[in-house]
This record gives sequence, C-alpha cells and structure tokens, in this order.
Amino acid sequence: MTTPATRQLGELAVSAQGLGCMGMSHAYGASDDRQSIETINHALDRGVTLLDSSDFYGAGHNEELIGRAVAVRRADAVLATKFGFANQLGEPTEIRGDPEYVRQACEASLRRLGVDHIDLYYQHRVDRRVPIEETVGAMAELVTAGKVRHLGLSEASAETVRRAHAVHPIAALQSEWSLWTRDLEDGIAAACRELGVGLVPFSPLGRGFLTGRYTSMADLSEDDARRANPRFAEGNLDRNLAIARRLTELATERGVTAGQLALAWVQHQGADVVPIPGTRRLAYLEENLAALDIELSAEELAELAELAAPGKVAGERYDAAALAFVNG
Repeated sequence: MTTPATRQLGELAVSAQGLGCMGMSHAYGASDDRQSIETINHALDRGVTLLDSSDFYGAGHNEELIGRAVAVRRADAVLATKFGFANQLGEPTEIRGDPEYVRQACEASLRRLGVDHIDLYYQHRVDRRVPIEETVGAMAELVTAGKVRHLGLSEASAETVRRAHAVHPIAALQSEWSLWTRDLEDGIAAACRELGVGLVPFSPLGRGFLTGRYTSMADLSEDDARRANPRFAEGNLDRNLAIARRLTELATERGVTAGQLALAWVQHQGADVVPIPGTRRLAYLEENLAALDIELSAEELAELAELAAPGKVAGERYDAAALAFVNG
C-alpha cells in the first residue's frame, strides 16, 4: 500500500495528499462521528498527516471532531483550519478579517481542537473591506505568540497573495482545483510558485462528480449542498455527465477508477501541490491514496486537461453569492 511521500508547503512538510474533513460535519448530508474518527485515525496510520478543517464546518463541530480524533496522537497530525465566516450558524454571507476577529477566531479554534497551536492557519475568504496587510499582520502576531506555526490563504487572487506574503511568509494557498475548475491556472499558481507558496487544492474530485457516482439529483440526499450547485443543476448536469462518462472510459482503459484518474491529474500538477480529497469512508480513503501510484504521461495529462477545459464545463462552480467571495 502506498504511503504518501512528503511535499513542502513553504517551510511546512506534509504528506503528498491530505484529508479534507469538511464532509464529516458539513454540506454533504448526514454523517457519523464514530465513522469519521475511524477514518481520520486510519489516514494517520497510513501516513496522511495533513488534516483540513474550518471553524465554519458544522459551526465548529468539525474542529471538535478532529480534536477528539487526534487527542492521543497530536504529533502525528498537521492540523490546518480556517477562519473568516463570521455568521457560522447561517449561510456564509459575512466575512471578517479585522485583527480583533482574527484573534477571537484563533482562540475559539484552539479550544475546539483542544490543542495549544495550529500548524497551518488560513484566512478562509478574503475580507475585501480590510487591507490584507492588516489581516496577515494579525495572523503573524499569532505566529509570534506560538499559537500558530504557518499561515495560509484560501481563494485569494495573485495580487492578494503577493501583498500578504510581503507582510509574512504564506505557506499555502488553498483553492478549488480539479479537472473541471481551473481558476488557479490563470496566473495564481504561477505567482505562488514565484513566491514559494504551496498549493492545496480542495474538491480535486469536482465535489465527487468526477468519480462518476452521481448521475442525477436523486443520487443526492435532500440536505446535500450540491443540490444548489449550478453544475449539478438540470441542463448543466446532462452536459457535464458527458465529461464524467469519458473520464470513466479513460480510467477503465488504465485499470483505475475515474476518481483515481482525476486525482492523479491534480497530483501531477507539481511537487508543490497537495490535494485534500474529502471522504468519511475508509474505502474511499484507500481509493484516493492509490492515486499516488498512477503515473501519467505528458500526452495523457494533456488529454485529461482538454476533456474538461474551461468552456466545456456547464455552470459556474458556485452560485452568484458564493462566487463573490472567491479570488479576492
């Protein structure tokens, strides 16, 4: 079985593949804490060190869950969490990046996680009302105080990353990146690489769609947030299924699953890329880790990239309200 190699996010060493924990508490229907904790511990046993959370996921439940999972093995985990969505009990409509809120949010996350420091602390979304220099300045104070080890941004523009990095080294930019979401390729990834900022793609499996497991709304529970995602909407879904079917054909030719092929494409985007596929099930965790063994030629990478190139995917990756928060 594959043990993830180590990759660098700035000065922070992590496993080549992390574990996105959002779905254990948020967005994708009912979950089971016992099952989730078992999956987290199995991931750590398999050498996955990077565990990704946010204070927004389940209104703090996700951080508490991870805290319980790592309570007796803190040294095995690189804990990453995020702040920024101030109204945690509702829809993400208010973002705060003012220094007072940065300090408050960090203290709350430390309590929920049950730890004395956070390894990688991200601003979840950029607060356009507050200069990024002020937000990162407050985050840097947390590093000085020993409460945070490394800093990150999420869904930030190239300009914002540059300005932030000038205040304090940014270890990682976490943004959506997959075969069907390619925003990072429009100058953002290049800027990060110029600065030595690592890249942490979330939803590298296209919110599960690229696995081929979802073919209609009937496959999603009534409380699944993907029901409101434009790419799963009627009309768009039919067009996007053509992409998923072709991906499955290519994967079958290689003797792997569609999800593994999609994930391998992301893993191949650079030695500074650490995707965080999310799952709460052991079987899918193992399937994702097996993608690390897949070698893709330049021709295969190009064919996959063209399959879901910008313009071929139907629908935006978020609705209009959520899109207003990205690439800030």
